[in-house]
Amino acid sequence: MRDYIEISPTPINEDCVQIGASNYSRKATKEAAIFIDQLRRQFGPEPIGTRLAIKWFSHDFGSYATVICYYDQDSEESVDFAFSCESLAWENWDEQSRLELVNQ
Repeated sequence: MRDYIEISPTPINEDCVQIGASNYSRKATKEAAIFIDQLRRQFGPEPIGTRLAIKWFSHDFGSYATVICYYDQDSEESVDFAFSCESLAWENWDEQSRLELVNQ
């Protein structure tokens, strides 16, 4: 059975683009994609039955993007990967992510 866990739009000690900002959708999608790449550098590729993705949620001020991890509840490896991404992700951008953010 597949479920998902919300991770964050960016590492927890980093600012993210705010709803209502100019080109919010494009910028938020780019930040989240860079964060997914960083999570893959930290934890490796997703195991079978697991997928990092960008999901949009409704908010009082509009929709916002965040990184989520779909996982297979019946797979210990999948569950461990998802919850590691949620609780053990680096708190700041790594060097490669910082370079990608500058060039966005």
